[in-house]
Formats: sequence, C-alpha cells, structure tokens
Amino acid sequence: MEMPMVVALVGGALLGPTVVSLALCSWVRHVAPRFGWVDRPGGRKIHQQPTPLGGGVAVWAAVMLAFLLGAIAVALVEHYPQLARWLPVAIRLHLAGLVSRAGDLAVVLIGGTLLMLLGLYDDRRNLPWQMRLAVQFLVAGALVISQGGDWQLTAFLPWRPVTWGLSILWIVALVNAFNMLDNMDGLSAGVAAIIALLLAVLLLVPSANVPGGPQLFVGGFLLVLAGSLLGFLWHNRPPARLFLGDAGSYFIGFSIAVASLVATYTGYESPRRHAVLAPVCLMAVPLYDMLTVIAIRLWQGRSPFEGDKNHFSHRLVELGFSRGQAVLLIYLVSATCGLAGLALPRVDLFGAGCLFLMVVCVMWVVGLLEFTARRNQRESRP
Repeated sequence: MEMPMVVALVGGALLGPTVVSLALCSWVRHVAPRFGWVDRPGGRKIHQQPTPLGGGVAVWAAVMLAFLLGAIAVALVEHYPQLARWLPVAIRLHLAGLVSRAGDLAVVLIGGTLLMLLGLYDDRRNLPWQMRLAVQFLVAGALVISQGGDWQLTAFLPWRPVTWGLSILWIVALVNAFNMLDNMDGLSAGVAAIIALLLAVLLLVPSANVPGGPQLFVGGFLLVLAGSLLGFLWHNRPPARLFLGDAGSYFIGFSIAVASLVATYTGYESPRRHAVLAPVCLMAVPLYDMLTVIAIRLWQGRSPFEGDKNHFSHRLVELGFSRGQAVLLIYLVSATCGLAGLALPRVDLFGAGCLFLMVVCVMWVVGLLEFTARRNQRESRP
C-alpha cells in the first residue's frame, strides 16, 4: 500500500476515533451515575469502588460518529467535486469503491447497535442467559442469511446451510468470548484492540495470494474500532475509572466477528488455502478463555452461564501474578498468536502447519502451567 494511503488511514481511521473516544468516555464517566450505570463491588466482582458503566456506549458512539462524519465528508465531495482536490490521491482513487460499501457498513452498524442495546439493558436488568442467546442468534442469523452467503466463514464447504450455521455460531461465540473476557481492568478492550490492529494489518498489507489487493473497507472499519478502544483504555487502565459493560463487550465481539467473516484471506484456487485459519489464531485467547471457563463449570456440575472467578486472568492471579501482570501476560499471548495468524497467508503448507501448531503449543503450555500450579496449590492446603 502506498505511504499516503497508510498515513491517511492511520490518521483518519485510528487517531481520530481515539480522540473522540477519549472525550466521550470522560463525558460518560460524569453522566453514568445519573442513569444508574454504576457497577458496585460485591459477590464475584473484584473491584473495590463503585465504578461507572457505559464505556461500551462511548466506544459505540465513537465508531458511529466516525462513520457519520465520513459519510458527511463523502456527501460534500460528491456535491462539491472541487473539494476532492484536498484529499490525498490514494484516497480519491478508492473513494468510489468505499462509497459502494455504504450499505454493507449500515448492516454491520445496525447489527452492532442492536447488540449494544441488548447489553445495555442487560447491564441494568441482568437478563436471563436464554434471552441473551436468543437475541444474539437472531441478530447473527439475520445478518448472515440476509447477505446471501457473501458474509460467511471461508471454510470451502459445499453445503451452504452448514457454512451459514458455522458463521452464525462464530459470531455468537465471539460475542460471548469477549463478554467473558471482560473481567479485569483493561483486559477485554485491550485484547480486542490488539486483534483489530493485527487483523487490519493483515487486510491492508495482503500477501500476493489474496485477490483484490488491500481490503480498505474492512481494514478501515477495524482501525476505527481499534481507535475507539484505545481511547476507552485510557479510562479503563488499572485502577479503572470506567467499565465497558455488556453493551461494549457485545458490540466489540460482534464487530470483530463480522469483520473476520467479511474479510478475504485467500483465493479459492490458491495453494495457500490454509490462510483461512488466520482468524482462529487471532482469536486464540478469547476462545481459550471461553472454552476453559465453560469446561471448568461443567466439570464442577454448574451451568456454563453461571459467573465465577475461573477465568484465565483470575487463574493467573491465583498463581501469584498481580492483576496488571496477568493482563500484560494475556496481551503478550494474544499478540504472539495474532502474529502467527498474520504470517499464515505468507507461508506454504508446511510453514502454516508449524505456525498453527505453535499457537496450539503456546496455549497448551499456558494451560499446563496454570492448571498444574492450581492443582499443587490445592494439594498443599491443609
């Protein structure tokens, strides 16, 4: 990608939303108590002070505002063509293509908004898990089916209903994975920012095996999301002064899941079809946390939807890590797995196998260390 395009994308799609999100989060921190958006300590919660919720609303609003301003700018350029000369040449060349994806963007933002509202209501009323899952499956199913198979997992399966079902399950799984990961200051939003940035790099600097060149629509969307998360993280860093809430984790999980479905990782006839595993590598940490927590709850004879302190981050703290160290370790593991996913489209089948096994080994080592240490702790207790 040409340097002017890189500068324009980073400056407009990443830095702009970061500044907007910073300001919106500051405002939400002051008004949240008036609406009852406050998370109070107690039970399985580890924070010590009442903390405003609504950070997810600020992240959502920053994303929406960024695209609203972009739509206004495009409308002005179309109405006053002379304004186009103020745009970088690289932007002007791709402007028509970006405008053609406006309908797709609207679909993503509508779906994300519906789940944000679901999470916002859940923050206040603590909805039953059956209702939450029903709405999530409904929104995910409507999105996948309404696009006629264009937005689905690249699984190279001949049975479209199976691919649709896997795609819907992928969206719902990531919505809940990021929701479960939101259990420690800076954790869910930080991991989401790492994943969004790495996935944006994968799509904006594609290998020769990815048809069509840089994927500006999805890459730009991910940069906007990452910028909004970075602005929020300033307020969510330990000790957090603002929480994401279910509204934010639902919106983030949905946005990243849909972006990973819309993206193209390889061509159907490409010898490197293994690149379709890149999203699995990128999402390794959220999926690991969700699957291990569900396994622990089922092993203990409890509902997988019952909250507890068995999350990846909690298990690390039990081993002696501080909360900040636990979050940093999870960041590093997420970045390591994500970098492996970044390299998948650029290696042959043998290299892809090595990279994918590396991700599996990293997560396996983490699992062995934490579960062995926990077992030794239990055995040493009188």
